[in-house]
Amino acid sequence: MSETPGHLGRILRSGRFCVTAEVVPPRSADPAAVVAQAKELVGYADAVNVTDNPASAAHMAPLAGVAVVADAGIEPILQLTCRDRNRLALTADLLGGWALGARAVLCLSGDPAARGDHPDAKEVYDLTVLDLVGLAAGLRDEGRLLSGATIEGPPRYLIGVADLPLAAGYDPTRLEAKISAGADFVQTQIVYDVEAFTAWADGARSRGVFDRVAVIAGVAPLRNARQARLVASLPGVSVPADVLRALEEAGADAETEGTRLAILIVNGLREIPGLAGVHLMGLGQESAVRRVVEGAGLLPRPVAAP
Repeated sequence: MSETPGHLGRILRSGRFCVTAEVVPPRSADPAAVVAQAKELVGYADAVNVTDNPASAAHMAPLAGVAVVADAGIEPILQLTCRDRNRLALTADLLGGWALGARAVLCLSGDPAARGDHPDAKEVYDLTVLDLVGLAAGLRDEGRLLSGATIEGPPRYLIGVADLPLAAGYDPTRLEAKISAGADFVQTQIVYDVEAFTAWADGARSRGVFDRVAVIAGVAPLRNARQARLVASLPGVSVPADVLRALEEAGADAETEGTRLAILIVNGLREIPGLAGVHLMGLGQESAVRRVVEGAGLLPRPVAAP
């Protein structure tokens, strides 16, 4: 774990179980939605991802979201995708994100543009996600740009990557390459099958992954069976039949059942040796994140140093 400044980094280095969440900037120029999301998560999340044109749909820029989240009193994690930017723009956003309060960055390839609201948009991919991790690590460790030039006052990010451990045909070398490029933490795709994730974790631990990077498991409380089916269509997400059945049988109480199931999943994940924390995705409802944090006994959260 790199000795980078920042609240999340201190928690991960201390070995305390962390909680991250996410804020989705709106399809609007009005920051009110970001303010509302961030305020609901104060005291419940140690840091929050600020998403970058999720699902390849146009949203407010993540740099604007970073500034709003930091002002609300939570440490922002800047998400950056390679899909929409060349190396100049990625470098500029890394510098700007740090100036606005981000102390961690999540490096992503980005969903294909064809899946979003601008299917004819030109995808950039000047850098691969491994290149982006290397850029952030080079700035952090040497103050060095991809051009070879060095700069004063470089950002010293805690560097994160994503992984889909339960995807069909999972290739563990992909994550290992990201770690070798300089990643400090990994946030996984949403987990509903704790048994399958535990088996993945056992394999990853045997390869030394848990010794090299902090693993944070994704969890998303479900509101109903319909939402469960939609989420199950995402790459790398498996919703077990018993989870779907429980939501269907709950009827009007499906949201309460979804929260209960998410709490059980979090508590099951906490039994995995070496797991660093959970990444809670409210799927548009921060109140659900709050209920899971409360129900799983994850309060109080560590107080950020001044």
